Amino acid sequence: MGLGLHGGGSASAEFFAESGAEVTVTDLRDKDVLRPSIEALSAYNIRYVLGRHDIEDFKNADIVIKNPAVKPDSPYLTAAKRIETDISIFLSQNLRPVIAVTGSKGKSTTVSALYHVLRTVYPDTNLGGNITVSPLTFLNEEKNASIAPVILELSSWQLADLQGRGVLKPCAAAITNIMHDHQDRYNSMKDYADDKAVIFEAQSAQDILLLNSDSDFTSDFAEAAQSSKFFITAGARNAEGASISPDGSGLWCENGIITKILNAENALKGSHNKLNLLTAASLLFKYGISPDIIIKELAAFPGIAHRLEFIRETGGISWYNDSAATIPEAAAAAIESFDTPIHLITGGTDKQLDFNVLADAAAGAASISLLAGTGSDKIIRLFDNRRISYDGPFDSLEDAVKNVCLRAEAMAVNVQSEPQSAVLSPGCASFGMFKNEFDRGDQFRNLINSL
Repeated sequence: MGLGLHGGGSASAEFFAESGAEVTVTDLRDKDVLRPSIEALSAYNIRYVLGRHDIEDFKNADIVIKNPAVKPDSPYLTAAKRIETDISIFLSQNLRPVIAVTGSKGKSTTVSALYHVLRTVYPDTNLGGNITVSPLTFLNEEKNASIAPVILELSSWQLADLQGRGVLKPCAAAITNIMHDHQDRYNSMKDYADDKAVIFEAQSAQDILLLNSDSDFTSDFAEAAQSSKFFITAGARNAEGASISPDGSGLWCENGIITKILNAENALKGSHNKLNLLTAASLLFKYGISPDIIIKELAAFPGIAHRLEFIRETGGISWYNDSAATIPEAAAAAIESFDTPIHLITGGTDKQLDFNVLADAAAGAASISLLAGTGSDKIIRLFDNRRISYDGPFDSLEDAVKNVCLRAEAMAVNVQSEPQSAVLSPGCASFGMFKNEFDRGDQFRNLINSL
């Protein structure tokens, strides 16, 4: 249910078709929208029901594999005998150690950094989950006997689908942070945090849970978890720069690893990315990886697409793709990562979020180009009240990019040879103008490479 374009639906269909099941794929979108996923499954005898759902398909199926975006109260799901997800199927058959990461922001960078380091020690390490790789793609007999870990990035929706099942038992887990997100889906922030808490629901005292002591709900998580709990913080530090646990009882990491991670030169911009690397380093350390390996490999970690991804420099402008910044706090963190004049492309679809933090950070931008959308409507009111200048809203990304070029050119005339930066950091969802945030980032990258 829900083929989608991110790979999870097609991976599930392929997995069950390979296993000999009779597979029906049903999605409310039509075949033109879903063409890439359908073409990826062309080798299999799969029945498609597109542009609609038929209740009889759900009544007659032995198993319904649910897309995480489908709300659990769907009337079609109530007709199903058994509901699973690609994650739950994987976990029910997986024999390898699992490292799981969730959080509002930073989880993709954190798991990618973990993967970058762990595969140097365990070459069979795999990465999957919300990072658009279904773990069913690497569930096979040969690797299932391996001691190499599986790293899973898990969204709140994916975790909600695992609640109470007892299949998610990560030997090491982390919650990067809890920020206001998805409030168009949840009744409250507590409901959202409760879904995040599923990550440690079945952990035992022998398992590791890493928490950010500066984040909301951390004390609630620490009280509820049965795991061995450890904490990182971007705040209080001792004289050597090492993080201190909230109760002041002692240093969390030995061997100076924290100081070296925080001070190391790497390809990632922004203090928020330093914290992501610190989260990865802390998990790796507690997992048993030597500090020398951690420090060396994290220094070489290049970052990932759509997260302050450097595209190119042209015409005196360095262009960055931060399309995965889908909440205001993430966009604000991106803006604050630059010490050169910054031209900001922001805005999009609202998720019932507060944009004040974005308005505060954007006030210092050299120029602001707004993309049209319900989130931008709220941003405009804040900008107008604060007398912050902006251009737009623009109905296309191309028009926004053209506007940045004009603004940067005008600025270059007045400020000779000073380097400038431009970043797409929307702080909003992508729906309406784009298929998803990755499509938005891909379109932006293509536009910049065509300049």
